[in-house]
Amino acid sequence: MAVDSQPSSDNCPIEHGTRNTTTTATTTTAAAKCPVDHSTNNGDKAMRPDSDESRPVACPTDHNGSLKAFYPSASGAELDPHNNMPKVPEQHTGSEQQMRLSTERTISSIPRADRYETAGESECPALHEQTAEDKWIYPSEQMFFNAMRRKNWDPSEPDMKTVVPIHNVVNEMCWMQILEWEKYHQTQCGSPKLLRFEGKAKDLTPKARMRSFIGFQKPFDRHDWTVDRCGKSVRYVIDFYEGRRDPRNPEKPSFFLDVRPALTVEGAWDRTRRFFGL
Repeated sequence: MAVDSQPSSDNCPIEHGTRNTTTTATTTTAAAKCPVDHSTNNGDKAMRPDSDESRPVACPTDHNGSLKAFYPSASGAELDPHNNMPKVPEQHTGSEQQMRLSTERTISSIPRADRYETAGESECPALHEQTAEDKWIYPSEQMFFNAMRRKNWDPSEPDMKTVVPIHNVVNEMCWMQILEWEKYHQTQCGSPKLLRFEGKAKDLTPKARMRSFIGFQKPFDRHDWTVDRCGKSVRYVIDFYEGRRDPRNPEKPSFFLDVRPALTVEGAWDRTRRFFGL
């Protein structure tokens, strides 16, 4: 898998005037299946609408294939409202499963806010109790596979070894981009943390809508991440765009992450400073 920090001018679907806020990722075809279903979000943790980019939670699943959020969601299970992941992890091997999948979960580099109030069993795997206390934890191969089966998809066990790492890398890239924005506020807070995230694929941001009016493609997915800036909740929006396929390797889908602060007064000022290099 190749991950580029800057999109090339040959295939970038984002206007080059804004390319400094865009991260590029190229994935394998195994990433085409992601079982996230944020429509189960109960709204208790939905963010207050502080701009025209805030809308009710909607299902972000793009059935043509994309990478969604940290965890695949489940139905009929008690969910952590911060991530739509069952509080009790589903790590069992299915009766029709052809091979055993790993149940090991990877600790992200992303610090988690409010962990001690919200942590369920799924956030405390025995192997990582000492190191995972303040970090978000990614799902295991088995958890991904089980979620896809629940959605009546036909996942391939060997694909999980590709899907899960790509899923994790994309989220790490999102966080790195958010930290770049947070540098504007490092004198106020030197240790921002991720509080929650949600998918809003059907809700276009004003920027994406304006771009679509002038002929650019719409993003195939959208995430909203809420960051705890030392007690202050700050929302970021992330648009996922499809890129042009490499003619030398057309089976590898390409996409771009446009990460920026939500369109609040403070967010607009941060965007302005970034645009003018202030």
